[in-house]
Amino acid sequence: MARDSRSIYIRNLSDVTMADVAAVGGKNASLGEMIRELTPLGVRVPGGFAITADAFRMHLRQAGLDDWVYARLDDCDTTDTRALADVAGAIRERVMGAPLATELRDQIRAAYAQFSAAMNSPLDETGRGGVDIAVRSSATAEDLPTASFAGQHETFLNIRGQEALDAAVRACMASLFTDRAIVYRARNCFEHRAVALSVGVQRMVRSDAAPGGCAGTMFTLDTETGFRGVVMIEGSWGLGETVVQGRVSPDEYWVHKATAKAGFRSVIRRELGEKAVKLVYSGDGLTTARSVMETPVSGADRGRFVLTDDEALVLARWAVLVEEHYSRRAGHDVPMDLEWAKDGRTGDLFILQARPETVQSLRAVGATLEVFRLPRTAAKSHILLTGKSVGSRIGTGPARVVRSTADLPSFRDGEVLVAAMTDPDWEPVLRKASAVVTDRGGRTCHAAIVSREMGLPCVVGTGTATETLRDGQIVTVSCAEGDIGNVYDGAVPFEREELDPASLPQPRVPLMLNLADPGRAFSLCRLPSSGVGLMRIEFLVSNWIGVHPMALVHPERVSDPAVRAEIRRRAAAHSSLPEFFIDRLASGVAQIGAAFYPRPVIVRFSDFKTNEYAGLLGGAAFEPKEDNPMIGFRGASRYYNDRYRGGFALECGAVRRVREDMGLTNVIVMIPFCRTLGEARAVLAEMEKHGLRRGEKGMQVYVMCEIPNNVILAEEFSDLFDGFSIGSNDLTQLTLGVDRDSDLLTHLFDERDPGVKKLIETVIMKAHAKDRKVGICGEAPSNYPEFADWLTGVGIDSISLNPDSLPGLARRLSRGVHAASPSPKEAMV
Repeated sequence: MARDSRSIYIRNLSDVTMADVAAVGGKNASLGEMIRELTPLGVRVPGGFAITADAFRMHLRQAGLDDWVYARLDDCDTTDTRALADVAGAIRERVMGAPLATELRDQIRAAYAQFSAAMNSPLDETGRGGVDIAVRSSATAEDLPTASFAGQHETFLNIRGQEALDAAVRACMASLFTDRAIVYRARNCFEHRAVALSVGVQRMVRSDAAPGGCAGTMFTLDTETGFRGVVMIEGSWGLGETVVQGRVSPDEYWVHKATAKAGFRSVIRRELGEKAVKLVYSGDGLTTARSVMETPVSGADRGRFVLTDDEALVLARWAVLVEEHYSRRAGHDVPMDLEWAKDGRTGDLFILQARPETVQSLRAVGATLEVFRLPRTAAKSHILLTGKSVGSRIGTGPARVVRSTADLPSFRDGEVLVAAMTDPDWEPVLRKASAVVTDRGGRTCHAAIVSREMGLPCVVGTGTATETLRDGQIVTVSCAEGDIGNVYDGAVPFEREELDPASLPQPRVPLMLNLADPGRAFSLCRLPSSGVGLMRIEFLVSNWIGVHPMALVHPERVSDPAVRAEIRRRAAAHSSLPEFFIDRLASGVAQIGAAFYPRPVIVRFSDFKTNEYAGLLGGAAFEPKEDNPMIGFRGASRYYNDRYRGGFALECGAVRRVREDMGLTNVIVMIPFCRTLGEARAVLAEMEKHGLRRGEKGMQVYVMCEIPNNVILAEEFSDLFDGFSIGSNDLTQLTLGVDRDSDLLTHLFDERDPGVKKLIETVIMKAHAKDRKVGICGEAPSNYPEFADWLTGVGIDSISLNPDSLPGLARRLSRGVHAASPSPKEAMV
């Protein structure tokens, strides 16, 4: 669209850059920057034009509102919500009610007519018709690195025709004076008169159109932890406002940047959202009042993902290009917050806008790590609700159910705000809350963004919070337990600690982490560990899958129809029952592998006992009853046995997907409870059948050392495996002949027994003679610091321990309190 030299208030988006923020605001400047610089790289951005900030200023002057507006704002107490609402409402009414000056109106209409003609949707002689557009607010202090102004001003979708555009422009201008925008400027120390508003007119992407129209948000970091190694995408059917406003629980995708850039299919995790409603066009767009409407989503569409992996990878690649461009321009890393859409008619993807992320990116990379912990006794507390956790904090207080703005005046400091979803106008009240709980929404909805910015624990997407909780009920809102946020009944005591990872000394022996929950990985990877020494697959099978693997291989052997139906329901979004297991397990392993990449992550194949396996959905049909499962059919003995061979194939398939498809070759596998050399060879042969051959593509295989025979034949086991990890619990049990679960024999169970220590010393000596590494992943070093001193003295190569124990042990082992020892080898990889 050519620019008319007389159109002093109109700028084509393709003609502006980030140098034009003062003229067209942050949002429009960013759109122009992307169109000019990133379109040649394949990033699609819808075009349009900007109505400048000077047009806004002229509108106020022509209407005689300039002095009147700012005098009212200067006298307004923004902490008095009632007075603020009266002042802001009066200002908006007059700004929106004043007609645009003739010169400005004519220039806008001419630009729109020219743009519509270029899009093959010309206006008729009455000024009706034209291309459907989004009319967006773009403040001159917007999208700054320290203040995004996200959600403070209005956007109007599906606008068509000159009269509707005229009304939408005036409504956008008036939205500079919403209650929330006024409070936001005051809180961030922006003078009201110093901020003007440009209006962006952008071609609509038909993300409302069936069958595949969808939209959402995207961040070039993990929004909860600030981890920079991933792109996080959220999406739902229809127009993207449902995701931004928190009206739906969207689909989620995480893409690992480093391996995706290397060409791997690194969608390391995806979560299916409920997506109960969608926003679609309403009527012909000729008014701003009824241009879009909310409709229910069919059951079939709710049960499928809005994006394919290929589409998620395209969006992630574009996001990284945007991030790299803005980082080069700024001279430092600039994580980005983007909105995207997919046209349902053409299948084309677009970036709708991009701004700097302004919460996690402001925290220094080496900043203090805030750790909240619930006591172990919290497991006995009653969980009222679960949802998606936002942040990692814990808060307690009386619940206050807010169903509409009429309930806001009754909200008191320290209460837990409970709502179906929050609204930007509620932000002054949110600042009083101790926590937030919502029925709907995802990790990038309004409630999540504001809670993150304010440091509030927030659990979104619970489904029934407003029905389950009652006013005055004391609850504890915990976001400190990984991806899942829990709302507990009553005031559950908790601990808070601030830890500076950079302040921890380097111990003489590498420390690794025992880690099972992928939801904690992006946070815990900041600890100065040498990687993950033990990741138990059992956690993922129990908590992420919940179904016995063999019930997915042979569902016909599950006799209970209700159980079969539940298995099918859990796997409904996947192409087959086995694919459900492989995908879920691969996602969990990949999230931890990506968090610590390229540090090693040692993944132990499943080591459930038969009674534990039987407790899984459908498990009773596949598990024998044993009198002593602790030394029964467990670990390696299952993998080549027909009772479980099909289940082990699924585990191998998940690991192969992580390493080969996603490129996370830092993942190492480990065999538990391997009793004999013949068993070791049988397991390795079984792995080879499923594409996991030791030594190929950098594949390493470790073995647990937890049976005395592993020590006695350590040289022979060294010929079959790349390293050992000592499981001190089982090794102590089998050395002393003590059932570790027996309450009667707890006084005898001690990893520090001379016999156990002799076996550990022996396996280290024998393995080192074969140039094999030995670590330890049992609980003894965490429970007994002096035991860690001794391990260091006898040459252990690494110690893997619970994350909470790492800081203290790092300090202890750096002080030289242990006995003199040879220089330890490098970490286990």
